[in-house]
Order: sequence, then C-alpha cells, then structure tokens
Amino acid sequence: MDLATIITTLLSGGAIGLILGLVGGGGSILAVPLLVYVVGIGSTHAAIGTAAVAVSANAIASLVGHARAGNVKWRCASVFALAGVVGAAIGAELGKAFDGQGLLALFGLLMIGVGISMLPKRRTALAPDVRLTRESAGALLPRLIPIGLVTGLAAGFFGIGGGFLIVPGLMLAAAMPLRYAVGSSLMVVTALGLTTAGSYAISGLVDWPITGLLIVGGILGTISGIVIGKTLGAREGLLERGFAFLVIAIGAHVALGAI
Repeated sequence: MDLATIITTLLSGGAIGLILGLVGGGGSILAVPLLVYVVGIGSTHAAIGTAAVAVSANAIASLVGHARAGNVKWRCASVFALAGVVGAAIGAELGKAFDGQGLLALFGLLMIGVGISMLPKRRTALAPDVRLTRESAGALLPRLIPIGLVTGLAAGFFGIGGGFLIVPGLMLAAAMPLRYAVGSSLMVVTALGLTTAGSYAISGLVDWPITGLLIVGGILGTISGIVIGKTLGAREGLLERGFAFLVIAIGAHVALGAI
C-alpha cells in the first residue's frame, strides 16, 4: 500500500466518522463512494464489505459519546435494531448476488431520493420523553418494527449502516427529537453494520488493511463530529439541509458514473 492510499484512506475514514458524530448516520452512505472513487478499491462488493466493518466500528465509538450525554432511547432503538437485523441479513445476501455496476447505479439513485426527502421541514410534534413501555407498546411497536425491517433491508442490500434512514425513521416511528434520534440511531447502525459486515467477511469481501486505516481516521473524525454537533446544536435544520445537498450531489455523481 503506497503513501497516497494510506493518506486518502485515513481522510476518508475521518469524513465518515465526522458525519456519524454530527448526524448519527450518513457516514456509511458516503463510505462506498469514497472507497471506490477516492481510495480506489476496484470491486464494488469489496468496497461494501470493507465499509460495513469500518462504519460499525466508528458507530460504536460515536455511540459511547452520545450515551454519555444521555441521548440514547435504548428500548426504542433495540426493537428497531432487532427488526433491522432481520432485514439486513436478507438484504446482504440479495446484494452479493446483484451486478456490481447495477448496484452502484441503484445506490446513487437511493442517495438522491433520500437527500431530497430530507429537505422539507418536519411538521410532526416531537416527544422528547418518549419511552417504550407496556402502555406505549401498542402505539410504538406497529411503527418501530416495519420501519426497522425496511431500513435493514436497504442497509444490507447496499452495505450501509442505514443511519441516514434510521434517524428520520426513529423520528417518524417514535416522534423523538433529532438529538435522541441521532444517539439512538448509532446503536441501530452498529447492529445493522455488524450483520452486513459478517456476511461479507464470511465471503472474503473485506479489505482488512484498508478497514484498519478507515477505523483510525474514523475515530478522530467521530470525536470532531460530536464536538462540532454540540456547537451547532441550535442550528439543526441548517446542518440537516447541508447534509441533504451533499448526499444529493454525491448520489448524482455515483449514479451517472455507474450508468
């Protein structure tokens, strides 16, 4: 591995960790394009497997910071994660059987769609004290389980942590404010990422030296993301819109390149 590859991999890991620390997801949706177009991994499937392992490790590091800040709704996240793991296991097997270029094209289109969906302002009332209990289960479970399952399918199929879907999914299912959705999403990202990573690792589709460098860069980026997120806490809408435009731009580039 030459010096240029080492530097670009560390910087890519830093970018992934920064986004995870800021918005609880999205680093994973950037990971595959970064590995393919910046680091230069030739196989789309190897890029997906490598990204899944690195994102899982970086999500764990970010989860620790958010848990210490009290931003994790553990019960809601656990149910969402369990449903998501089932979907991710199915999605990973489907993704490995799909053509690499076609997978990239669909991945780019998904990024564009998700970015556009993030732009409108949310109008639902938020519930900062939401908790999954016997009394609230009847209202929360019918939303948490199906949304978690669909999110897991997408995460496994495209080899992503799914945080960019999990954050709005948790807000839709449980009406939790952004800071709780961000913290809780990291637990789900970890569970889904490990499921996808295990599937690809068993198939020999993980570049371990690249993974190690991504994790090192990602830890540094995660620390920076959490610090910056606290500073920008009063400007959550601006942060979300900026990230949405970034996702749209990268998605367009990936889709056009694959087509």
